[in-house]
This record gives sequence, structure tokens and C-alpha cells, in this order.
Amino acid sequence: MIMKTIVLSTFLIIFLLLSIPLASSQEVEDEHEFSYELGVENGPEHWGEINVNWTKCGTGHQQSPIDLLNERVKVNPYLGMLHRSYRPANAIMKNRGHDIELKWHEDAGSIQIDGDHYRLTQLHWHAPSEHTINGRRFAMEMHMVHLTPDGKKIAVIGFLYKYGHPDPFLDELEPYIKDLANKNHEEEPVGIVDPRKIKLGSRKYYRYMGSLTIPPCTEGVVWTIVKKESQDNARPLQCINDRMINMYRPLKIN
Repeated sequence: MIMKTIVLSTFLIIFLLLSIPLASSQEVEDEHEFSYELGVENGPEHWGEINVNWTKCGTGHQQSPIDLLNERVKVNPYLGMLHRSYRPANAIMKNRGHDIELKWHEDAGSIQIDGDHYRLTQLHWHAPSEHTINGRRFAMEMHMVHLTPDGKKIAVIGFLYKYGHPDPFLDELEPYIKDLANKNHEEEPVGIVDPRKIKLGSRKYYRYMGSLTIPPCTEGVVWTIVKKESQDNARPLQCINDRMINMYRPLKIN
């Protein structure tokens, strides 16, 4: 009975996200110009033709999402553990049409990657997952979007969710997600939200260079993918081309 309740709770979150109508360098906020449906005029294969600022969606060679295929992954213990310095801050939740976004209006802290500090600005969810591992697609994917202070560099931490134990962070936000599911472009204050409650679930992660997964599909995005044990709005997989995929795994000390 407990496991059934856990699965139903997770399914409710996914169902609410799937019920949402589809819809510079940062992600666009208006979904009316594009959709996730293949074979239509404004579907993913045509994003690069819709807007002159979205050409990367069709011509880019480092697009996301991708399949994290074991054969392409290089284990690199020297990437180091993720250095996160988050803090509680006021936030709002908004139905953007193509997803539900949680956006901080105060300083919610940062992460450090290769000497650069990236400030946490927002997070959102995709169901099912956009990235896959060896062809396997997960129930849901959360993206934590970070920007350098000058706004020129982007880093995203992606969490891949599967059915299992309930996620406390999702449980806390479930009432707001439920309330906004059918309210396009409306927002609601949620008060103080603590990103430190988002647990990694594993010290291992994948790292590669990619792009935003919605228009304008800006490249040069540092992707970090963590696998959590816990109409679609997922962009189809993109070509890996010659990109290297690193996987951080701590060194074993004898």
C-alpha cells in the first residue's frame, strides 16, 4: 500500500505537467510560436525556421538533449564533486504554457564549475525526461538553470526521476503545481523556497556541452545530469556529433 501511494503521488505530478498546453540567450517565455508535436508546422524539426533568432535549433552542432550512451562516456574522477552554495529565497511559480517554472526573485545562491560561479535563477520540469541513458527515458526531468553574473554563460543541472521513493521537494510544491496546471501564463507567489532541499541522490553525474532544449536553443550550455532514485513537453534527442561526455565518479581509496 505504501509503494502504491508513492507511485500515485509521483504519477499525479507527472499528470499535472502533461496536462499543460504545449506551447536573447535565455529561454522564451511564450509558447504560442512553437510546439513539441512532431510533423506539424511549428514542431521541433521546424523550430529553426520559425524565428530568425532561433536558427541554432536547426543548424547547431551541439544541441540538447542527447542520449548518454555508455560507449561515448569517459569516466573522469578529476571533474570533482558539485560545489553548491544555495540559500532559501522568495520565489514565484508560473505556468509558461510549455512547462511550469519556479523562479527565484532573490539571491538563491550558486554553483561553481571550472572556476565560474553560476547563480541559480529558476527551475522547471519536463515529462517524460528529455535526456536518456543508453536509450532509456525516465518519468520526469527537472532543470535547474544557472547564469553567470553577466548573464553570458549558462549552466543547467538536470535531474532524471524514476518511480520510487517520494521526493520531499516535489511534495512541498505539489499544491502549487496542481493549482497552476490549467492556468496558462498565470503566476503565484510561493514564498520562501529552499533549493538546498533538492537532494542529488548520487555523487555521480554526467557532464557535456550542449544547448537550451527550447528556443532559441542557445549553445555553450554546461550540462550536468544526475540520475535521481526517486501532450509531452520533451524535445526529441539531438545528434551527439563529436562531443565528449564525461562522467564524474569519485576515486576509490584503498
